[in-house]
Formats: sequence, C-alpha cells, structure tokens
Amino acid sequence: MSRIGKLPITVPAGVDVTIDGSTVTAKGPKGELTRTFQPVISIEREGDQIVCAPKEETREANAFHGLTRTLIHNMVEGVSKGFSKKLQLVGVGYRAALKGKNLEMQLGYSHPVLVEAPEGITFEVPSQTEIVVTGPSKEQVGQVAANIRKWRKPEPYKGKGIRYEGEYVLSLIHISEPTRQEAIS
Repeated sequence: MSRIGKLPITVPAGVDVTIDGSTVTAKGPKGELTRTFQPVISIEREGDQIVCAPKEETREANAFHGLTRTLIHNMVEGVSKGFSKKLQLVGVGYRAALKGKNLEMQLGYSHPVLVEAPEGITFEVPSQTEIVVTGPSKEQVGQVAANIRKWRKPEPYKGKGIRYEGEYVLSLIHISEPTRQEAIS
C-alpha cells in the first residue's frame, strides 16, 4: 500500500473536479486539465476530498496507486494556483524578450532564437536575463522550461548558458587529476 496514495486530496473552493470512470477533469481559475488513468485504480470523490485506492492487490495496482494520487493532486493544484519555472540566462550578450506571446532569445548564435508558447503556457520576462514559464500543467511547464534550456545548457568552464534558478554548475577547472607525485604516494 502506498503511503502517498493513501493521502486524500482536498479540493479547494473554486475548483470543479469531475470523475468519469478513470477519467478525471479539473476546472479552475487557471485553466482546465483532463487525464485518463489506469483502470486498476478506483478514484472516488467524498465531499470536498478525492480518494484513490487500488481495486485489487496486484503489483501493477500498487505501482500506479501513489502515481495516480500525485497526478490528480498536481491537476487540482495547477488549475487553482498554477505552476512556474524560472530560468536565468548567464553569458555576455545573452538576453530574452517577449514578442507577442512568444519568446525571443539572443544566445550567441548568428540569429535570434524564437520559442513559440504552447497552448496553456505563458512566458514572462521580468528582466533581460530572466524567463518565467507559467501554466496549469506541472508536466508541460517543466517540459517547456527544459526545451528552452536545451538551446544553451550551462557549460562547466565559464558557467555560460541557460540554467534553472538556484542551479549550481560544478566547475571543472577546480577538479583535476592527481599529479604524478600525489599518485605515487
């Protein structure tokens, strides 16, 4: 039995959750999300809480129990509060700007990089070196942020690139092979 799967999900005011068999739809102020789950998990609403339980004690049902509960919790939280990821551009001449709903970045290439905003995702640029990706789906926000980061991953020598806020890039300059004298002793 999953410890996480046993926890009930509290549905906040202003969020409407509809359960149709193994399909769950959550509507809230930030948007609407729909997802179909494995039929080995029963999903029921009891008042203002949602409870997930395995229908049978199999290895597959136990594997999906905690996952299903976490995904439903992320859906409810996403349509009520939303999720965001912050990225930082580090490097001389690296900058970002909004062009309509899309994101335009100068990353040292001979041309600007244009990233189109998928449906449900919004970009914010508080400063030229900061990007905030927001949306109701935690999975989609993380994937869009990872796709932006792929354009220039942080390199370990000077630390240039696009990194997540608070990410520390280990410098390879300070890590070296032992000298011959140290290896002998």
